[in-house]
Amino acid sequence: MRVFDRRVVRMHRDRAAANIEGHAFLFDDVADRLAERLLDVKRDFPTAIEIGCRGGRANALPSRYAGTEMLTRCDLSFEMARRGGGTAIVADEEALPFRDACVDLVYSNLSLHWVNDLPGALLQIRRALKPDGLFLAAMLGGGTLAELRNSLMEAESETAGGVSPRVSPFAELRDIAGLLQRAGFALPVADRDTIVVTYEGLPQLLADLRGMGETNAICERQRHFTRRETLMRAAAHYASRFAQADGRIPATFDVVFMHGWAPDDSQQQPLRPGSAQTRLATALQTDEISAGEKAAPQKPAAEDT
Repeated sequence: MRVFDRRVVRMHRDRAAANIEGHAFLFDDVADRLAERLLDVKRDFPTAIEIGCRGGRANALPSRYAGTEMLTRCDLSFEMARRGGGTAIVADEEALPFRDACVDLVYSNLSLHWVNDLPGALLQIRRALKPDGLFLAAMLGGGTLAELRNSLMEAESETAGGVSPRVSPFAELRDIAGLLQRAGFALPVADRDTIVVTYEGLPQLLADLRGMGETNAICERQRHFTRRETLMRAAAHYASRFAQADGRIPATFDVVFMHGWAPDDSQQQPLRPGSAQTRLATALQTDEISAGEKAAPQKPAAEDT
């Protein structure tokens, strides 16, 4: 299924690259949160790949927190890759140019939500990892920009008699761990953080999204500029429904974190059901209380005919 126009995604990133410093607050914040998760892993990763380098927003992550000696950065955008510094290549997340079992760590900071075939991309990442290699990533999830989506839908319905796709569909948290397992990762974990940013108004939010390279790239998007009346109505809806006490409007970013390992025999393996040697009550130093025997289901009484 082709949801996103990858050519447009690349164009948006190329356009945003020159001024990314002025709109990188979200990428920087999430890079710090990825670093916190990496600190929980007490081992080094000598070789690493960053997918979607965004001009080097997470440059300190592998060297400072993972003991990385060789880092390769890649991005769909030439301009973003060029600004990443060090060893950087232009590469599509949907067709990664890495051989099997070549790297210890793969990480990604807010890039994978623009991928059409997320299961396929995760499978490629898992294959690129050495046994017991780590995959750590963050992507935008289902609750992202819910206020903007709602306001634009209401405004367009009122001014144009229908709605068009304007905010990207995002993966839900409940699906991510299953996708990691489907791609062959061991010990998959998915969790989320919610980041709320406030703006003076809708024009400032839209300008920031453009500066981040995060504007609409859906294949079924409209090919003409949004009518002024629609934008004004959307701004009014946004302010009336979501504005805070100080008049500023909130924008919610639902960030989903993914954590998985390439399988290896050294990893902990689940025991067979019923193979435990110690009762839970003993481990908790408490008395076990029987719940009693479950009553057998009763047959329904026969009806007279």
